[in-house]
Amino acid sequence: MNESMFDPQIIKQDFPILQKQVHDKALVYLDSAATSQKPRQVIQAITNYYENHNANVHRGVHQLGDESTHIFHQSRQIIAKFFSASPEELIIVRNTTEAINQVAYTWGERHLKAGDVILTSELEHHSNIVPWQALIKRKNARLMYIPVSENGDLDEKFIDTFDFKASSVKLLTLSQVSNTLGTVLSLTKVLQKIKQLSPQTKFLIDGAQAAPHLPVNFDELPIDFYVVSAHKMLGPMGIGGLLVKKEILTQLAPFLLGGGMISEVSLQDTTFADDLEERFTAGTPDVAGLAGWAAACSYLSELGMENVLHHDRELVAYALEKLAQVPEVTVIGPKTAHNRVGSVAFLYQGVHAHDVGQILDSEGVAIRSGHHCTMPLHSKFNWQASIRMSFNVYNTNADIDSLISALAKVKKVFGI
Repeated sequence: MNESMFDPQIIKQDFPILQKQVHDKALVYLDSAATSQKPRQVIQAITNYYENHNANVHRGVHQLGDESTHIFHQSRQIIAKFFSASPEELIIVRNTTEAINQVAYTWGERHLKAGDVILTSELEHHSNIVPWQALIKRKNARLMYIPVSENGDLDEKFIDTFDFKASSVKLLTLSQVSNTLGTVLSLTKVLQKIKQLSPQTKFLIDGAQAAPHLPVNFDELPIDFYVVSAHKMLGPMGIGGLLVKKEILTQLAPFLLGGGMISEVSLQDTTFADDLEERFTAGTPDVAGLAGWAAACSYLSELGMENVLHHDRELVAYALEKLAQVPEVTVIGPKTAHNRVGSVAFLYQGVHAHDVGQILDSEGVAIRSGHHCTMPLHSKFNWQASIRMSFNVYNTNADIDSLISALAKVKKVFGI
């Protein structure tokens, strides 16, 4: 689809929930960073599976079993292709959080030793902090943080002066896009430095907020792990992916053990499946969820991720322009659209974020208020809480106008 054919007004019609009314007002959904809404194509893919093909995968000899197995493998191929990965590099998990925990247990337990360093940043989602805190305690290792600058990006001075080699950094794990600030992190510089000074360091990208907005080419990225949740990118909840470069995947022992991922089992021992797609899939997979996720990937591919990114940045630019006209608002994170996607977060002077959120809800506008699972970031800058509007392919400038209008009610209610 070329850019001129990308029409969010038409796209919005694919999303049944966006026809809903809230408090007798048309729903304006600006909370897609928490979870995106689902197009009819995704809902139908899930319904079709359960109505026409539901059966357990593999080893069945009846037709429904064959159909379900075909959908399972076909969906994996579509999803992997969306990320420019091979199907065997895709481990199916419940969400980004589970994927990060899998890396901690399957790779971290084997390769991290006392004194080693895991390096992340101050703006990470809790899911990219808490598992590493637990791991370093088990391994007597260290967890260090790249500071975040006032513009919402990684502190370049720290990257320039930090001795990656001497510090024995075994893993660098960073978000591609900040879930709070919307920053597209400047990863190229730190990646290049690590590859030069510490080539044994592994690299993990949290792509939860990037995958809905940016083209992702796992094959070309100089990284080892990429984690993602389907529900952020128009797919269903409860399913996600851990992408692992094949040369690393072949060295990992399975994390979850049981049926489906074995070759042979005796009372004394077990051998695991040679097929990497099976070896890391224990038990009955969520085939309906996979079908829904594959439909979401196909939907986004048809729209074209370059078009999605262009539309997203136009929304960000428009939101920044409109918020700049509200004296009580202070935008946090990048002040221009060129290095942020997906969301714009702000503070409202003299009013708690939750109060702002409730008043906006009364006007039919759904946003997110709180710390957005980034308490260390909020503590660093002394933000008690923040207000985040976030976008997806179905949002329009009119949605942002509705939020700006609703902010006038905040001013009126609190007499500001």
